[in-house]
Amino acid sequence: MNLLLAYSALLLLAVLVSNLANRTILSTAALFLLAGFVLGDGVSGLIPLTPGDPVVATLAELALFAVLFTDGMRVGWTDLRHAWRLPGRALGWGLPLTLIITALTAHYLVGLGWIESLLIGAILAPTDPVFAAALVGNERVPPRLRQLLNVESGVNDGLALPFVMVFLAIAAGSADLHLGELALELGLGVLIGVAVPWAAIMLERTRWFSASHHYEPLNAVAIGLLVLALGKATHGNLFLAAFSAGITVATFGERQRESFEQFGELVAELLKLAALLVFGVLISPALLASVGWQGWLFAILALVLARPLAIWLSFLRSGLGTREVAAVMWFGPKGFASVVYALIVLNSAITAAEQVFTLVAVTIVLSILLHSSTDVVVARWFDDERETPAWHHTVRRVRAKLRGGRETGDPA
Repeated sequence: MNLLLAYSALLLLAVLVSNLANRTILSTAALFLLAGFVLGDGVSGLIPLTPGDPVVATLAELALFAVLFTDGMRVGWTDLRHAWRLPGRALGWGLPLTLIITALTAHYLVGLGWIESLLIGAILAPTDPVFAAALVGNERVPPRLRQLLNVESGVNDGLALPFVMVFLAIAAGSADLHLGELALELGLGVLIGVAVPWAAIMLERTRWFSASHHYEPLNAVAIGLLVLALGKATHGNLFLAAFSAGITVATFGERQRESFEQFGELVAELLKLAALLVFGVLISPALLASVGWQGWLFAILALVLARPLAIWLSFLRSGLGTREVAAVMWFGPKGFASVVYALIVLNSAITAAEQVFTLVAVTIVLSILLHSSTDVVVARWFDDERETPAWHHTVRRVRAKLRGGRETGDPA
């Protein structure tokens, strides 16, 4: 009851301050995370949750399913073909390089084993589009930069997932026995994610079926629920099924995609905020104190070294300007997908589960606080009016009048 009450009150507060958050460093994600921390057992004890509580795993599962489904809908195959050059660098080079550099840092700085270090690298490699929203939605930001960040953040959650699952299986000591089963689970998830939406969309195109305008947004909802149910019934991987289903809908059902877009984003946002609240509850002062200076240094380096270095190497001779590359380097925030992957690890049987979760947790906390409070600032970096102050235009007009004409480039 306390969890529902807290979530409801925070959701109302987030709605009331959302306009302010879009213009300032205030972040609704940080609001839910910090509220969870204060309400958890480690501080006030108003929401007594433990990692083993069923609500933690269920909420994380549903939220990540919804997020991956909507992420997939942003990037149909047509979109990827038309805008693959720059996002391809970020995903094909930046993602694995970020994973490797993060893993090297975890191994040599913290002393984790190689598999656990690679697992942390895979968990922290994806980026979250929420914290780059001010850039993606700002028309003064170059379109290719906005498209790059949007496509990358929409795809990398799904691309990192198989690595997380494989490294987690190896860390659990099931490399010989269960990797074949894992491959079957992943493949079955992709098959369900492609087959169910394709069949549903083709069925609606026949002369016997047609969705009304009122029910059209529910079409994709029904597809998503059916994919979720079949994934659970067949033990296919739910998350790859969700991501594949989103891409399939975007590729073959443009009408379904458009009708679901706004509704789907809201559903995913509701679940994401709830998961962030639960994640905050699980982060106690004792957990933060147990990290040690190596853990905090790792978290800092994961944000200011791993992603920036990987992106800098990936975009050499790409044609992007210095400011654009700098923005992509900085906006590699660790957000919701990393939260859920960390919760999956925490509920696993691996020996280093708690240590992995702790390192990932402090990295995500720092990322949410730093990236969500700087997106508006970085977006203003591309504001032409801020690059060229008003007094500069005034001086140019005065000079032009003294010369008897208007200088080229002077605004009317």
